[in-house]
Amino acid sequence: MRIIVLGGDGFCGWPTALHLSAHGHDVTIVDNLARRAIGEELEADSLTPIRPLGTRIQAWQETTGRAIAYRYLDAASDYDRLLALLDELRPDAVVHFAEQRAAPYSMKGDRQKRYTMDNNTAATHNLLCALVSADLDAHLVHLGTMGVYGYTTTAAPLPEGYLTVHIPGPDGEVEEREILYPANPGSVYHLTKTQDQLAFQFYNANDGVRVTDLHQGIVWGTQTEETALDERLINRFDYDGDFGTVLNRFLMQAAVGHPLTVHGTGGQTRAFIHIRDTVRCVRLAVENPPATGERVRIFNQATETYRVRELAQKVATLTGADVEFRENPRKEAAENELRMANEGLRRLGWAPITLDGGLMAEVRDIAARYAHRCDLARVPATSRWGRAHPAAEAAEPPTTVRAVPRGRVRAV
Repeated sequence: MRIIVLGGDGFCGWPTALHLSAHGHDVTIVDNLARRAIGEELEADSLTPIRPLGTRIQAWQETTGRAIAYRYLDAASDYDRLLALLDELRPDAVVHFAEQRAAPYSMKGDRQKRYTMDNNTAATHNLLCALVSADLDAHLVHLGTMGVYGYTTTAAPLPEGYLTVHIPGPDGEVEEREILYPANPGSVYHLTKTQDQLAFQFYNANDGVRVTDLHQGIVWGTQTEETALDERLINRFDYDGDFGTVLNRFLMQAAVGHPLTVHGTGGQTRAFIHIRDTVRCVRLAVENPPATGERVRIFNQATETYRVRELAQKVATLTGADVEFRENPRKEAAENELRMANEGLRRLGWAPITLDGGLMAEVRDIAARYAHRCDLARVPATSRWGRAHPAAEAAEPPTTVRAVPRGRVRAV
């Protein structure tokens, strides 16, 4: 298949582009290198050394004999060039990663909030509009988030996108209808993903655009089979307080002797997925498109759920690191339960990787290998939800516990 990967230089986009190429697809990466620019803004580099995109693509061809094309383009602002590219390449599928992906960054300040909203919603709408204008029947595969559902405890497992409701009428009759699961975003980033959902519903119903929306959990891990082939292909490993995902941050902190920073009680339950499963799930979605006329297809792309303090305990047991409880800068439930359905991708053949599958040690080893590149000043999570309160600045110092044999912890 001929596939365009929007945002193909990023944490999920780069390994996905390689994985699709390795499976015989003709891949073109489209990226404006915004993630690299944000790294310069935050003065927070990837723990792993990331080569220029041209060097990465050349290394892929030298290593595998497969070519990947690249076009520099901003999908949020270069509509005419995006339309021309779609008309030129006539892709079978477009994989859409071209959005600012970090919730903390989206809450950092007015500029970051506005950039996240403007960039993410414009990129999605430009793509939908261009697909229609180019008269393309390409399948749009979008990387969404489990966060569109919100993180409050529910009585039933979260369905895959749609909820059956019963609406009583004035004469006693009851209408059964399937609606999008009510959105409950917890950040501006998550808010943009809920807006994406509505745009997909409209263009699907109005213009027949075929869409698969992948509601992904928090990604952990760094390497895939493809990125591990050559040092120049290595994937990002973000550890800073804005872009570092929680489990990767814990493993990096352990590698450099920093306490594992748990915010709040650690009772927040979240869904997780390994980066190798991310690329496999995207490929399964691409290779098994919805039929013409089918409604927007939504899959929950997540493997298992854990409380944050459970993750910290797993890493502390593996590494002997201390665990430090800090004030939570987010507005979120201190404790929640989370259950979810994920049968859709399993029916397509997905066999998930779990945290107990041994890959945590691989991530730990990568973190240790590049520990000398860590800037400890970038570790704290400083982006705050809501208005700043003076009382927060005078919060009690963090509480630290230390791992001891057999995974127990004790107060220090």
